[in-house]
Amino acid sequence: MPKIKTHKSTSKRFRLSGSGKLMRTRLGKSHLRRKKSKRVKAELSKMHVVESKGQIKRVRTLAPYLHQK
Repeated sequence: MPKIKTHKSTSKRFRLSGSGKLMRTRLGKSHLRRKKSKRVKAELSKMHVVESKGQIKRVRTLAPYLHQK
């Protein structure tokens, strides 16, 4: 049986933590950063835990080999 293709933008946006939790990047950090304070920019650079069961299931479907890294 052939391998399943990974959805590349999903694999770039999500990571797995050491404890196995699905982590995602925050929105709003790609442009218009001059208006934002240093504190806000620091918060945007941190990863955020995904808690929605449906979103976790969707990421597993789109990036099936993400958990094997």
